[in-house]
Amino acid sequence: MTHRSILAAAVLAAFTTFAQAQQKEIKVGVIYDYTGPFAAGGSEPAALGTKIAIDMLNEKGGVEGYKIVPIYADAQSKTEVAINEATRLLDQEKVHLIMGVYSSAHCVPMAQKVNSAKKFMWANVCVASAVFKDKKLSYVFRPQVHSDQFGEASCTFVAENAKDKLGMDQKKVKVAIIYEDGPYGAGVAMGNEAKCKALGMNVVLKEGYAASSPDLSSLVTKLKRARADVLLHTGYNPDITLFLRQSREQGLKFKGIIGHGAGYGQIGKLMETFGTDVNYIFNVDPVAAQLLDPKSLKPGLGDLTREMVKRYQAVKGPNDVPPHAAMGFNQSWIFFTDVLPRAIKKHGGIDPEALRKASLETDIPAGGTIQGYGVKFFPAGHAMAGQNERSTPVVMQYVNGRTYIAWPKAIRTTDPIFPLPKGHPYAQ
Repeated sequence: MTHRSILAAAVLAAFTTFAQAQQKEIKVGVIYDYTGPFAAGGSEPAALGTKIAIDMLNEKGGVEGYKIVPIYADAQSKTEVAINEATRLLDQEKVHLIMGVYSSAHCVPMAQKVNSAKKFMWANVCVASAVFKDKKLSYVFRPQVHSDQFGEASCTFVAENAKDKLGMDQKKVKVAIIYEDGPYGAGVAMGNEAKCKALGMNVVLKEGYAASSPDLSSLVTKLKRARADVLLHTGYNPDITLFLRQSREQGLKFKGIIGHGAGYGQIGKLMETFGTDVNYIFNVDPVAAQLLDPKSLKPGLGDLTREMVKRYQAVKGPNDVPPHAAMGFNQSWIFFTDVLPRAIKKHGGIDPEALRKASLETDIPAGGTIQGYGVKFFPAGHAMAGQNERSTPVVMQYVNGRTYIAWPKAIRTTDPIFPLPKGHPYAQ
């Protein structure tokens, strides 16, 4: 071989190595609401949780030789923008998958659009059961809890505490279900109604409203007439704020109020507006990971949570880390450390088919994620194909800006304060 041909071969080899190195990337379209009302309702913390997971993995060299290249997109709290961004990321940016998505109103149509294009989507935060129920999705997966479980958890909590705390038989407890009428609110409310009625509780009002409604005083009037003991409320930050303010102005009283994620997951935002008036509110959500006892989890997960909290607080300050941060981090971590390595090593790469097969083989037992639940997806043919069958929420209670686990009893960190104590502005 001549000197020139040796040189040419060396150049070719170097170029090939360089080209291969350039190819070893997985492009991820990360869609959250960085602006608009949903940002403050939980989307921004979830987005930061996702970013922290990606940063931590890239600092360790990525996944199986692939660098994670996130392309962040702002859905602006608008469904049309969310769908357009998904299309842009897939068609123009050529991302390998879509990840993130806070609002169920965005998630439902986006999941169907991505699936029909035979592209891959990993949903981190949106909870509506309607994303999957009877949709026969093949390329969309969600480790997150779903709204039917939210609705069931709050009713079960009330039933279990009715005698001891309220001094009432559970069948005498009057429950009002109020909700924003999008897929998220309607899904939780449906779960509320089915479970509360199954437990024999008296549902005295079920009423939806538009999340963008400028006035909820007529709803407050109906609630005053219904004289409910417990309110089960599902909403985003702006409508919750409006509801609580108008309830205070009109003198609405109740024994307890249980929120279901979204705006109720952001106690810091509610305290900025209402101060101690929001003391003793309950919230159903996947648990904020730092509230769990690390001994109940797989070894090493406690350290992972501490690192997430440290990085989150370095950006946001030394406040409580909201559940949405753990959701964004946990779901991302599951994908990048469980699904993606298997897709690359066992199924030959990072195309939608490889990612789909790898997802269906996920089998993480309870205690195997930082939020405590395990992960196994319902298979094709199931009514909820693509949904995690091992996910579970908790009921939390806010006391002086701190968050405690009130249910299930096995992992609770507080004896819940229920009913609202005398002197509380909403107490009956």
